[in-house]
Formats: sequence, structure tokens, C-alpha cells
Amino acid sequence: MTEPFLSADPATVIASYAQVNLVGGAHVATPSGIAVLNPATGAELGRAAASGTPETEAAIAAAKAAGAAWAATPARARGKLVAAAGRAITAEAETIARVLALETGKAIRTECRGELGVAADLLEFYGGLASELKGETVPFNPRILTMTTREPLGVVAAILPWNVPLVLMMLKIAPALVAGNTVVVKASEEAPFATFAAAEILMKHLPDGVLNVINGTGADCGSVLTSHKDVAKVTFTGSEAVGQMVYEAGAKNIIPVSLELGGKSPMIVCADADLKKTVTGAINGMRFTRQGQSCTAASRIYVHDAVYDDFMSALQDNLNKLVIGDPMAEATDIGTIISAKQAKVIRDYVALAEETPGAQVVRCGALPSDDALSPDLFMQPTLLLNLPEDHPCVQNEIFGPVAVIQRWSDYDDVIEKANATHYGLAATIWTASLSTALDATARLNSGYVQVNQNLTIQPNVSYGGFGRSGLGKEASLEAMLEHFTRKKTIVLNFD
Repeated sequence: MTEPFLSADPATVIASYAQVNLVGGAHVATPSGIAVLNPATGAELGRAAASGTPETEAAIAAAKAAGAAWAATPARARGKLVAAAGRAITAEAETIARVLALETGKAIRTECRGELGVAADLLEFYGGLASELKGETVPFNPRILTMTTREPLGVVAAILPWNVPLVLMMLKIAPALVAGNTVVVKASEEAPFATFAAAEILMKHLPDGVLNVINGTGADCGSVLTSHKDVAKVTFTGSEAVGQMVYEAGAKNIIPVSLELGGKSPMIVCADADLKKTVTGAINGMRFTRQGQSCTAASRIYVHDAVYDDFMSALQDNLNKLVIGDPMAEATDIGTIISAKQAKVIRDYVALAEETPGAQVVRCGALPSDDALSPDLFMQPTLLLNLPEDHPCVQNEIFGPVAVIQRWSDYDDVIEKANATHYGLAATIWTASLSTALDATARLNSGYVQVNQNLTIQPNVSYGGFGRSGLGKEASLEAMLEHFTRKKTIVLNFD
């Protein structure tokens, strides 16, 4: 793509997706819409499509019709098209980042631009893996050729959340497309417009119908998508409760389902940890600049008694320096909670902590005073102290800028507490001791364990949880091969 097709004005981009789906390579109008609000101001940004059964079935039909020709396209040719789309999205990244900031309330500087970079990188990464879609020869009989091949599954349904919609979309559709599947994406109805903009750039590099994007509620649109007989695979990121319903729908049709669900990730700070690095890791790991709206947020921080006071002092000092304000402002570090509904959930948890005898609630930073901003969805980074381990704030995913801080002195005990959850998505250990690091990584019951760092999802680093945090892996070659292809065994005997 040599010329940008998106306007530099995000309002124009948003208006172009008013009550339309992207199906079969075209904008397809829907009879009704869903209001999408700017969480920073409360103003309506636009009305996205409100898809029901007819619109969802039309998208599935378009994907199915395009399936045979796309599967027959050589794998490397598919990969080159997907990689080229990644480069085209990079060229349009600033425009899409501005749309993303408006609809999610995430700060453009600390969150949205970085998300666009990773999203584009994922397309290029998977585009380069097309040559790895290969089978094996099997030493069954020297006079009989026995081999396996990798084939696409068919129509893949990809259901997105609102917190990092572009990265999570590419984690799903990039391996699916390169593997030869066609895709129907269900955007998040709370933040759909950046998804549509990025997808349309991708679609300009693909045959019509290979990628389709629809918007609607889970009840009206998502349930149709997950239960349809022509959908061969569902990949979902979202809440544990909805993930269970998606899994049940897939089971009824006996199709594979990938789930990336919730987390309550522990961060263990040892007495010998580098204090400055660890405090920075806690702020980054809790995803405070994303308002804590992350499945991998390090929301349970266990700090050794020997460094607890110094850690807490440094953590509060650093959090107090973060600027909470207009997501579109370059000075802003932290934007808003996505919606009034989610803000109420978070505040209810904090109130529960405040009502707990002996507990302490510490709020950091200053709320914005700009009259142009709606105060309801801005929230300070909040630290909850002295809670019992069975407290709901310790055990449940809050999905907001709220971290539980706990003291510890016994190593075996803190490992046990870190594992005392039905989640198992991510965990970190902070120590200068190699032996402690190796022991902890072996014992922590999480699918993504890091030492002295707390990175988010990275291309080529296998990502996925244990327990009720989900099923399957993303971001790796393994994810493409195991979750978006099926293996066929072929035996040729000409004797």
C-alpha cells in the first residue's frame, strides 16, 4: 500500500464504520447500532453495528465461500500477504492508535502506540512462519511411504475483548490466516472501531471473504458464531464465565476451542532483589498504565519482610508521579476505566477491602481536574494491604488498577500462597539467586513464568495459562500448528 487510506482525523475513521460490518470485502450496513462511548468524556463516539443472527450467518457464509481457494493458495504466498498487511498497518499506526485511545480510554503514549507496534509485528512474525506448515515422514515400512501433512481447519471464529483488542486480534487471526483458514472476527462492542480500521487494512491484502469482521453483543452475535455448524474452530479471550459458555458451545459441535481467560498473577519479591528494578517491575507488571485491565496483571505482590518498607515507600513515590488524565494527551500516563459497569465492579472490591478489619487502602496519584473530562471513570492506582489470603480481593480478578500487597518471610509458604488460586496464567519471581529462580520457576503453577521482569505478550514467546486461565497457547509457531491446523496421516503403497 503506497497511500494511506485512513484519514488522520479519528472521527472520520470512526464515522466510516457506523453501523456496518466488513463482510466479503465490503462494508455491509446493519439495520441497528450500538452506541460506543468515549470513556474519558462520556460522549458518544459513534454507533457500531448491532449484528444478530442474519448478519452473523452472512459473515460465516462469506468465510466459508472463500475457504477452498484460500486453503489452496501456497502457504508462503499467504504468509507474504499477511506480512505485507503488517507493514501497511505500521504506516497507519498513529491514526489507529488515536481511534483506540478514544474508544478504550487508554493513554495513547504509554499504551495505544505500543499496542499497534506489537499488532503489526505479530502479522509479520506469523507471515514469516508460513514455511513451517509442514508434516513429517514416518519410518513405518521402507517400501511404503508414510507421511503427515498439515491442513487448515476451515472457518475460524475469533472473539475479542476490549482491553487490548488489536494485539489479541492478531494473535488469533495471523496464525489462522497463514495456516489457510478463513476468519470471522467478533469485535468488542465496547471498543470496535480500531479493530475495524486495522482489519480493513489487512483485508485490502487478502481475497474477499478470507477475513470478515462483525460487531454485536455476545447474546445476539457471539452465541450464533460459537454454535454455528460451519464454524470449525473458536478462539476466545475474555472472562472466565463467558469462556466456559464458549467451551460448552464448542463441545456440542465437537470442535476445538482456545481460551485465554482470567488471572490473578503473583509477583514474589525476595530479600535480595534489586529494589529499583523490582518497583519498576511492579508498576509495569500491574499494568497500571492500562488501568490494571490486563489478564496478566501482577495483582498479588508478595514482598519479603526485610525489604517491605523500602519497597512500599518507593512504590508509592513512583505511582504518585504518574499522570492520570486525558488519554489523548502526550503527558498522560494513565487513562480511564473502560465503562461505568467495570468501574463499579472495581469500586465494589475496594469498598469490600475498606470494610475489612485491619486492612489498609492506599490510593496513589491525583485524579484529573479538567472540566472537559468525566470524573466517573478515572481511578487512582490503589494498593490493598493486610488482607487475609481468602479475601475476595486476593482471590478474584478485579481487572482494575488495584494490587494486593502481602508480606512474607517463609519461602515455601509464599510459593504455596502464590499457587493458592484456581488461575494459572502468569507469575514472576524477583531475586539475585539463580538457585531460587530455578526452584521457583519449577514450582510456580503458571503457564508464563518470568524472573526479574514482567513483560507483556511478545511474538515468538509461547503464551497461555493453566487451570481456569484457559486452554492453548498463543504467540508462537506452536500456536499456529497445534491450534489452527489438523494433521492428516497418508500411507502410499504401490507394491
